[in-house]
Order: sequence, then C-alpha cells, then structure tokens
Amino acid sequence: MTEPEPAPAPAPAQPKVRNLDARSLRGLAHPLRIRLLDALRFGGPATASQLGEKLGESSGATSYHLRQLAAHGFIEDAPEHGKGRERWWKSAYQGLRFDDALLTDENPEVRGAADLYLHELLTTHNRDLSTWLGNRHAWPEAWNSTWDLSSATLNLTPELTRELVEKLHAVIDTFRDRAAPEGTDEAAQVRIHTHTFPLTTE
Repeated sequence: MTEPEPAPAPAPAQPKVRNLDARSLRGLAHPLRIRLLDALRFGGPATASQLGEKLGESSGATSYHLRQLAAHGFIEDAPEHGKGRERWWKSAYQGLRFDDALLTDENPEVRGAADLYLHELLTTHNRDLSTWLGNRHAWPEAWNSTWDLSSATLNLTPELTRELVEKLHAVIDTFRDRAAPEGTDEAAQVRIHTHTFPLTTE
C-alpha cells in the first residue's frame, strides 16, 4: 500500500503592502504623518492623544494628520479598541513600496513629495539607530552582543547591485517567516536598515 504524499506546507502569509502612487504619496509626504504611520505600524493601535504624547505633539495636530492619513487609505478605525468616545486608529498596511518613477514624474509637486518622503525615511533610520545607541546600556547583554553597524564597499554594475538588493531582501523575508510569536520571552522588534547606493570616488 502506497503511503499518501504529505500535503504541502501552506505558503507563509505575505505582509500587506501599499504601493505608493502620485496621489497617495502627496497624502503621506509630511514629517508628522510619516511618524504617525510608523507609530501605528510598529506600536499598534492608538488614539490621537496617545500618539500626541508619544511624539511630543498636540492632540489637535495628531487628530488632523490622522484624518488625512485615513482619507488616503493608510490607516483605518480600530473600533475593537474603542473605549468611550475616543477614536482608535490602526495601520491599514504592514509595509510601503516606493516606485522610483515618482522621482522623475512630470509633476514637480510629485517629485518634491517623493524627495521629502525619502529624506524623512532617512531621518527615521538615523533616529532609530541613535535611539538604540543612546539606550543600549538599558538592554540585556544578549542584545548588546548581537546588534550590527557595518558597511561594505563593492565594485558592482547596476545589474549586480539589483541582484544583491533582491538577495538581501529574500534573506530578510526568510526571517520574517520565522518571527517569534507575540509575547515570547526575550523577543523584541528588530529593525533592519539596508542602504545600497553608488559612491562618488573623486
């Protein structure tokens, strides 16, 4: 009697990613909106007042910009967290995908929004790393011996660079599938930044 073939393992769920287009980018390209969206993506649902306290902004400012994010579909109501009259918000997506064509769009407003968004992204990366460096003494020794701050310079063609970026992302995705369940002891959110760009050698 032939043993039946085992059923294939289900494919890991892919994160829900928003593709940025000209319209949605203009709705996001504001420093506070980018910070609010990141706070909801990585910190979970929250109210305008909670986010204001966390980011050092007034609840009036956070309320306005949260409504703008909602109008462009980046965030949505989280009624399951609602208590009383406070409105709770959550991110509608787990990731964002930037199209390089936005940097060369015929509309100067779109190009400006694309440039602002990328510079705010870099500011966020630098802030994340600076925060870790300033607070790492408060983390257990296990975390202080596993972090990384390194760089490498390679002589590559655009095609090889694209291949390198794709392989780096593929490696990160394999660890996304192995992420520790919520509430696991010693687990923490780990931020991975990748910066790949050509250098002027003059």
